[in-house]
Amino acid sequence: MPELPEITVLATQMTAELKGRTIGAVDVVQPKCLNVPAEEFARGMTGQMLGETRQRGKWLLTSLSGGGSLAINLGMGGDLYYHAPGVETTHPYQVRVAFGDGAALTARFWWFGHVHLVPPPGQGTHEPTAVLGPSPLGLSAEEFERLAAGSRASGVKSFLLDQRKLAGVGNVYGQDPLWLARIHPLRKLGSLSTEELRALYAALRTVLETSIAKRGLQYERDLYGAAGGYGRDDYAVAYREGEACPRCGAAIEKIKTGGTSSFVCPACQVR
Repeated sequence: MPELPEITVLATQMTAELKGRTIGAVDVVQPKCLNVPAEEFARGMTGQMLGETRQRGKWLLTSLSGGGSLAINLGMGGDLYYHAPGVETTHPYQVRVAFGDGAALTARFWWFGHVHLVPPPGQGTHEPTAVLGPSPLGLSAEEFERLAAGSRASGVKSFLLDQRKLAGVGNVYGQDPLWLARIHPLRKLGSLSTEELRALYAALRTVLETSIAKRGLQYERDLYGAAGGYGRDDYAVAYREGEACPRCGAAIEKIKTGGTSSFVCPACQVR
């Protein structure tokens, strides 16, 4: 599932390629991924000029000249491709947006995904993005601490993955920051010292920013179909069950943390 780094990369690329382009036609193959009927979606999109695209949690939000937005969520995984003018669209897709100059954008979902038409401000609310918490990269250390203080009874990993608290982090990027900060994922936020919270904040930023710099995960694709550069060699303990902790040498363990699994060093991350 694409998380904050991969969505950030796509948002930057979409702004570079699509800003200023006008939608000429829309083709919907799978209406179930829409939030409105296909005819209403096509009617609302056609003729709109695209503005900047921004990352909001695991959503891509592209501003439209009419005041609304195009919102895309790749769900459990998918491909979002840019097709330059004159280049034939050969990839399968659920939704295709064609532009007046011959360029196109296609969205294909592996399991489930969403392409939504968001109304202009004051004309409705897009609930999936309205309930999201702030981005961890948009918070200062002090703001992060205040946010954590409001969830003292929550497990620290549950807090990191709760999109209503902190938007954009999933199970992939929720592993190594805890190891870097020497925090067990099942500890309660209320048990963390100020120093531990600051270490977690710094570690989370480091992991996310490193992945963005490497264009996201190796098994995800960008707008041009190129794989990212952040992979297993970059993981400290994530998905390395039974291997030696790079800090102390203890065997990394896989444990259950609510509905997810976590990889921890039993010596460095004491519960």
